[in-house]
Amino acid sequence: MEYFMEWDDSLNTGIKTIDQQHRGIVDFINKLHAAGLKEDRDTIESVLTGLTDYTHSHFSYEEQLQQQHGYPLIVPHKKAHDNFIIRLNEYKKRHNNGENIARGLSGELVIWLTNHIKNEDRDYVPYCKKKGVKGLLGGMFK
Repeated sequence: MEYFMEWDDSLNTGIKTIDQQHRGIVDFINKLHAAGLKEDRDTIESVLTGLTDYTHSHFSYEEQLQQQHGYPLIVPHKKAHDNFIIRLNEYKKRHNNGENIARGLSGELVIWLTNHIKNEDRDYVPYCKKKGVKGLLGGMFK
């Protein structure tokens, strides 16, 4: 079974920039899915690189937002992000060693992103909405 992810309203946080960024991650998941179906190693590698870069930027934005708004669970949230990056790097190594990682990674990404948005990310939203989402990073990723 290959994994394709469709966005639905249950994934919205209510913070426009964060939701747009999460949709960008969903786009990477679906590109990985399509490349996996074709067993296109070059595209899989390109998607992995793009996903890693994009995820680093998104996590940095999210963590600055949490810090800016006094989110008390920023340390464990950052740890979840760091663990995710470690997993992506493990998949990159496996891909570089010739393994077909598209199916396993796309499945893991669908599950991880859905759970992360609906649980960890939803926890910090009230802190951001209470004070509003503004500042230097407000226009990032538009």
